Amino acid sequence: MYKGKKALPSVLFVILFLLCMLIIYSNIKITDLVEISENFYTNYNEVELANEDNRFGRMVSLSFEENEVQTGSNKNKEGTILFKLFGLIPIKKVKVNVLEDEDVYVGGVPIGIYLQTDGTMVVSDTVVDVGSGAVIKNKSLKSGDIIKKINGVVINSAEDISNVLENIKGDTTSVEVIRDNKVKDIEAGLIKNKENKYKLGVWVKDDISGIGTLTFVKKDSGEYGALGHPVITGDSSTIIPVSSGKIYDCNLIGINKGSKNKPGELRAVFLQKNEKGNITKNTPYGIFGNISNLDDLVDTNRCLKIGGRLSVKPGKAKIVSSVSGIREEYDIEIIKANFQSKSSDKSIVFRVTDERLLSLTGGIVQGMSGSPIVQNDKIVGAVTHVFLSDSSKGYGVYSDWMLEQLD
Repeated sequence: MYKGKKALPSVLFVILFLLCMLIIYSNIKITDLVEISENFYTNYNEVELANEDNRFGRMVSLSFEENEVQTGSNKNKEGTILFKLFGLIPIKKVKVNVLEDEDVYVGGVPIGIYLQTDGTMVVSDTVVDVGSGAVIKNKSLKSGDIIKKINGVVINSAEDISNVLENIKGDTTSVEVIRDNKVKDIEAGLIKNKENKYKLGVWVKDDISGIGTLTFVKKDSGEYGALGHPVITGDSSTIIPVSSGKIYDCNLIGINKGSKNKPGELRAVFLQKNEKGNITKNTPYGIFGNISNLDDLVDTNRCLKIGGRLSVKPGKAKIVSSVSGIREEYDIEIIKANFQSKSSDKSIVFRVTDERLLSLTGGIVQGMSGSPIVQNDKIVGAVTHVFLSDSSKGYGVYSDWMLEQLD
């Protein structure tokens, strides 16, 4: 009886040891299998390539099943991927979206961005006291807040704020704001100016402009994706809600080269008379809308397919950019392609290896966000951020997350 009890731990140890050896020998990517999330885009071709490359290990195979789902009057293609150990034992099943076989024009050119906010944005939460001259910091509202309502009244502009406050009796009012992408109700204190009128005690604006890079344009519909990350309020993480917006033709006038702990930037100008399209969405994965004028934005003879994240792997790739004044492809190396359990704009980690780009910009600079990442003749992602400690390295977002915003 004693020998049997003693032998049981030994047997378990042997089993665990053999399982560990199997995992090591088979190169099973446990972390990737655990982290890969549902609802990414793929197709039969990408699943087959993943099997050929042993993307999740030599003993793990993927099978793909596609089906149509009726949603109201629309038919959408969905699918499932079943992960099998030894081709027999099911170990994971995920729902996926089917990647359509459609052409997109390749971006890579800088564009001017103008957003009209849905609400008003607090750009400074300090004011000067009209009596003492002291700088007062607002205790209720913060820089980056988006003011949506005051005393229940919808706010669209700074003028709306003044109009509402004229009818307020008392030194406080209720304010609905978006802060850190969440709706908050705040009881805000009011102050009086020289004319004895109530004010919120913050500086606000209802529009914002900047520079980004176009990623892709759907050939058949003119829908586009750009930037790869959201337009946010100053130093906060609040994504600016959009009531309307435009993109414009943009002229590059110079480059501030990046260096360690000092990101560079593209210097560019645009005129609001050179309108190219609208902005309908500002999302965690960039801005989206429709382009009405393709002139100077894309080469209509240059089309690629969108690639899903299953097709992204460490190794050689390219980014497309017009930082030299003309659209060019620059060599990069994808260091890591993360299978995250939740979406992120830092999914791809890469290093610029092209000496032309390193000489010109030092690597990745502000304004290059949205530059297409191309691997195996597919747009698989877009540049989003630069490493502060090393401007030759950057992050990217998967292009299928961008594509999802247009569906």
